[in-house]
Amino acid sequence: MMTRVLAALALILVPFAGSNIAAACSRVLWGANDQAVLVGRNMDWYEDMRSDLWAFPRGIARSGLAGDNSVQWTSKYGSVAASVYGVGTADGMNEKGLVANLLWLAEADYGPRDPKLPGLSISLWVQYALDNFATVAEAVAAVERGGLQLVSARLPGETRIATVHLSLADASGDSAIIEIVEGGKASVHHDRAYTVMTNSPRFEQQLANMKTFEGLGGKTPLPGTSDAADRFVRAAYYVGSLNKPRDLREAYASLLSVMRNVSQPFVTATPEKPEASHTIWRTLADATHRVYFFESSLRPNIIWVDLDAIDFADTRPVRKLDLVNGGDLVGDVTASFAPSPSLSFMPGDR
Repeated sequence: MMTRVLAALALILVPFAGSNIAAACSRVLWGANDQAVLVGRNMDWYEDMRSDLWAFPRGIARSGLAGDNSVQWTSKYGSVAASVYGVGTADGMNEKGLVANLLWLAEADYGPRDPKLPGLSISLWVQYALDNFATVAEAVAAVERGGLQLVSARLPGETRIATVHLSLADASGDSAIIEIVEGGKASVHHDRAYTVMTNSPRFEQQLANMKTFEGLGGKTPLPGTSDAADRFVRAAYYVGSLNKPRDLREAYASLLSVMRNVSQPFVTATPEKPEASHTIWRTLADATHRVYFFESSLRPNIIWVDLDAIDFADTRPVRKLDLVNGGDLVGDVTASFAPSPSLSFMPGDR
């Protein structure tokens, strides 16, 4: 299968070969293409987040880093994830094809710390999902059972508290949007029809707004700004308008075309409104074939990792692909990961 993926990527990517823990972004799931379940994600932020790629094996013992009564677990599944600021993971996919994306949400409210509940720092929210669940249904069931409290933290070098929501998708095309609001209440939107997530406002408000636009139930022309609500509408419209691809190459190109439509240009960015910042990188996760793509806006080459070619056995070390100091990379970088001390996740403190 990887031969097919490589052939597809070679045709797409050759023309390009020469040429804080929370973030604003756009996420789009596309499963109705007869080729693969694909998830695209743009990372929009006001500065370089010094992101690297990590390969985490099974069998890692972790703590939720939330002070007293932190949740403890051992990873069941290996994963590949993108880190931010060297303090957490914001995006990734595990060996079963579960995809997790962490995006900024100003309305998120985790409530005061309840020491009776096991706590989990938000720097580990993506990793907790990738480590423990093979499907969206499993993850949603765990959220709905309760018994776990997310604990936020200050952004690196700032006094501001990080506020985020989580999207999940799996190899079957299932999808969920999970928002923690109103003092710690879990608002779970679980349906494969929920293909788009951006930032504010909350998801149910985004859905209501979307239905007022042409092609989505209403009469208002499509919006054109970089605001999160406008990106949501355009992403929903264009992913719903894509043609059936003839092959995997066209499937990748089709979803990347949508992600580029909702990317944000390198205009003056403001820390006070990170959701209106420029796109610094994007990912595309092929949950069917378990291939994870990464494209930096500053390095116009796409790289990819074949999860099926990684040994995730619990006897294997944590491995890292240094994107900060590693120079220009292109193509299949699966063999370029090197053993590394594990990522130092940021403790929750709020």
